[in-house]
Amino acid sequence: MKIREIFNKIKGSKFTVPVIVAALLIVLIVVIYFVAFSAPQQQADPGQFLVNTNHSASGEVADSLSTKGFIKSSLAFRVAHLLYGHRDIQPGSYQISKSMSVWQIVGVLSKEPNMKWVTIPEGLRKEQVAEIMRKKLGWNDEQINKFVTTYTAMKFDYVEGVYFPDTYLIPVNEAPLDLAERMQRRFEEQFAPYSKEALEQNIQWTTVIKLASIIQREAAGSEDMPLISGILWNRLNQKMKLEVDATVQYARDSVAHYGTAPDLYQDTSYTAEGTWWKPIQVADKQIDSPFNTYLYQGLPARPIANPGLDAIKAVLHPEETECLYYLHDDSRTIHCANTLAEHEQNIEQYLR
Repeated sequence: MKIREIFNKIKGSKFTVPVIVAALLIVLIVVIYFVAFSAPQQQADPGQFLVNTNHSASGEVADSLSTKGFIKSSLAFRVAHLLYGHRDIQPGSYQISKSMSVWQIVGVLSKEPNMKWVTIPEGLRKEQVAEIMRKKLGWNDEQINKFVTTYTAMKFDYVEGVYFPDTYLIPVNEAPLDLAERMQRRFEEQFAPYSKEALEQNIQWTTVIKLASIIQREAAGSEDMPLISGILWNRLNQKMKLEVDATVQYARDSVAHYGTAPDLYQDTSYTAEGTWWKPIQVADKQIDSPFNTYLYQGLPARPIANPGLDAIKAVLHPEETECLYYLHDDSRTIHCANTLAEHEQNIEQYLR
């Protein structure tokens, strides 16, 4: 029966005006619901809806849902989201369907996503990666321990340095082994062109990553990296000890956490409460470790952190320089020197 016919019947009856108005409002609400709030399809398979980290405002989410056909009206979503309590929509991936109403979709998006965005900054050790997973994915001590001591230690060359710093979309129930493999794959994808370039320069890929990890930790920013690379290459070519503080930090912190030299991780009493990369003390330079470049010549046994592409590029494209020493002043500006005497002058001028 058409709405006009309903109206004519109501008009000819003994109903009062308020009743007629109420009936019309009910009809209008029903129409609006089916036009705007109901599911776009009767049946549909579940799909993933992605909320990016910089597009999580309800208006932007509503527009995206409408564009992708999950809802009929972006305005209806905004209204439902407001009435639902206007809970923040977390960035991530949600499983929804075009057979769901606006209210059902708002309910799903008001909860935790089934996949979360996780950003891994450049220059972290794998223990710090595990700490991030504790905060983002709720890993427990056992999962962290397995990631640090087992799943990232299955191949010697993959113990450190290949857990690529990037932003990942990770299932909330991602197992530590799966995450380790995911990050390794991302590294292999990103490093592939530089691996070819390293081969052309007759540099082993492991050497590139070791040196890149040091540069990543030592540089104040990407603009410093080519110069630091040139200085470190100069030292290596002249058979000098690298004498890099970051390698001592790695050795010291590993011993502090594991009670042993970090050449082989052991499943001991690891906790995620430690502080990494604190400035070294004079006594730290005497730590007997293959990672202590104040004691041992050449590169460490393996990378000390997970470098980004800028550090990798710097290894392959170092700045030409005569400098053998460098330091950063309080403003993180780098100063280099050709001789030890010049370096000591820089220490006196910029650090004292």
